Amino acid sequence: MSQARRSKFIALSGALALAATLGAAQAQPLTVVELFTSQGCSSCPPANANLIKVKDQPGVLALSFNVTYWDYLGWKDTFGKPEFTQRQVSYEPPLGHDGPFTPQVVVNGHADVVGAAPGEIEHLITAAGKTGGPSLSLDGGKVVIGAGPAPGGKADVWLVRYARGVVQVPVARGENTGRTLPHANVVHALQKVGSWTGDAATYALPAASGGLSTAVLVQSPGGGPILAAATN
Repeated sequence: MSQARRSKFIALSGALALAATLGAAQAQPLTVVELFTSQGCSSCPPANANLIKVKDQPGVLALSFNVTYWDYLGWKDTFGKPEFTQRQVSYEPPLGHDGPFTPQVVVNGHADVVGAAPGEIEHLITAAGKTGGPSLSLDGGKVVIGAGPAPGGKADVWLVRYARGVVQVPVARGENTGRTLPHANVVHALQKVGSWTGDAATYALPAASGGLSTAVLVQSPGGGPILAAATN
């Protein structure tokens, strides 16, 4: 083999190896950690801080959903939205709770903890493990879901837009008056984009705006377990 052909072969082999590595990383199952929190809740800051500790842990997708039901105390949560509150409310019956509370950490849609004590979130991540559903990837403006069993016959496909990193929020009124609260991976938008019935499927993935990151969750309806998750 000539030197030129050998060089091309080595380059091609390297490119294929890189593509395989990227594909494996993209398909890696995740543990989805959702914190339901509020800037108007005096017991939430420790849970916010604990989420920050796990947000960069390999294989973890950590998300902060700010709820609205503490706004009546005098501070309107700057990230709170009714759809985030409704998402939490849908979790409570399957988890055995009468109603929502903050802080609450839900892992993979089927296990929860308050999350304010040191180590609580880490222990739940270890106990819950990774999602084990269909393959899921975000590529080229598309959501691609592989074939697999869909418990109950179908699952919801959720599009999540979130701000990756930590943001500090000064609070001027309510229970946390005068405090500046950190928030990790704050969710700004949540939208159902379709249903998955077990067959391989592809959905359009609109481009994100405002520098937001994207996550997609495949989840059993009605606050059920998360079957698969991917983020860009």
